[in-house]
Amino acid sequence: MKRPDASFHVVLVEPEIPQNTGNIARLSAATGATLHLVGKLGFRVDDKAVRRAGLDYWPLVTVRQHPDLKSCLDYIGGGRLPFLITTKSNRCYTDAPFEPGDVLVFGKETKGLPEAVRYQYANQCFSIPTVKNSVRSLNLANAVSIVLFEALRKTGALNRR
Repeated sequence: MKRPDASFHVVLVEPEIPQNTGNIARLSAATGATLHLVGKLGFRVDDKAVRRAGLDYWPLVTVRQHPDLKSCLDYIGGGRLPFLITTKSNRCYTDAPFEPGDVLVFGKETKGLPEAVRYQYANQCFSIPTVKNSVRSLNLANAVSIVLFEALRKTGALNRR
């Protein structure tokens, strides 16, 4: 299958909160990233649900749904390993060697990425550090924004207007 044309791929594994996915969809539309929704969703994304939520930018987003992460990664192709963003890593996302077309994978809001996935891609796990250790993690939409814009900055995409 031909690789889709997108600068980055944002992958959400079993997202649960529709507002987060809506914010990430808007971010994807603004940056040209393809949004991939993987597994069981905690909400509907059919036309009626999207209209009711007032997501007038939804037609501007390239959204793909996949039954599981393997199917998603096979669909994207390209031979590169994905970057997994997880609280279970000591490597900072700013150290990731991002390139255009990379795949950025985020887990569900309540549980993050499954341990088996983190184990499979152990060398590809990165985190977003927090200053106060009392905060376990950031909101999913905020995390995607931080990492995607770092990837865009690092690849020079923000300089191409």
